[in-house]
Amino acid sequence: MSRSSSLSREKIAAAALGIADTEGFASVSMRRIAQEMGVGTMSLYYYVRTKSDLIAAMDDALMGEVLAPSLPANWREAVTVIATRTRDVFLRHPWALSSMLSAPPGVNAMRHMEQCLQALSGTTMTNREKLALLAIIDDFVFGYALREAATGPKVDVRFAKAQLATGAFPRLKQAFGQGRPPAMPDRFRMGLRTLLDSVKKRIE
Repeated sequence: MSRSSSLSREKIAAAALGIADTEGFASVSMRRIAQEMGVGTMSLYYYVRTKSDLIAAMDDALMGEVLAPSLPANWREAVTVIATRTRDVFLRHPWALSSMLSAPPGVNAMRHMEQCLQALSGTTMTNREKLALLAIIDDFVFGYALREAATGPKVDVRFAKAQLATGAFPRLKQAFGQGRPPAMPDRFRMGLRTLLDSVKKRIE
C-alpha cells in the first residue's frame, strides 16, 4: 500500500484521538501513533512535523465533530444545536478541555465560528454583541463539560451530619438534611435556555 493511501493528516489525527480517549492525552506520541497505525514513526513526519502540529491536527478533528450538518432557521434553535454538539464532543473527549488550549484555530474552528455567526445572522445584534454572546455561551458549555467530566469529591457523611446537627448551618440542613436531592433533569438544556432567555429581548 502506498504512503498516500495508508497515511494522511486526518488519519493520524483520528488515531491520536483514539489513543487519548483510551489511554489519556499523555500517552499520545508519534511513536505510539505509529505503533497504533502499524507504520514507521518517521513516516508520520511527512504529514505532521511537530508535537504542536499534531495538537493542531487533533484540535481540527475535534472541531470537525462539532460542526452541524445543517442549522435550523430559528436563532435559538440553531445556537442550541451548536452548543449541544460542542458539549457532546467534550463529554466524549474530556481530556480535550485542558489539553487543547494551546491549539491554534484551524479550518474547522473557522467553520465552527462561521456557523455560530450564521446562527445569529437573523438578529439585530452588532458583531461585537454576537461575539460577546458566543463567548458567554462557550463559558457555559465548557463549565458544564468540566463539571460533568470531573469526579465528585467524597463526602464524609458522619462529619457532615455532625456539623449539621450543631445548628450552625440551617440552610445547608434544609437543603441536604435528608440527603443529596436528585439532580435536575436535563440541566444543560435548562441552563442554556435560561441564558438565551436573558438576552432574547435584545437580539430579536
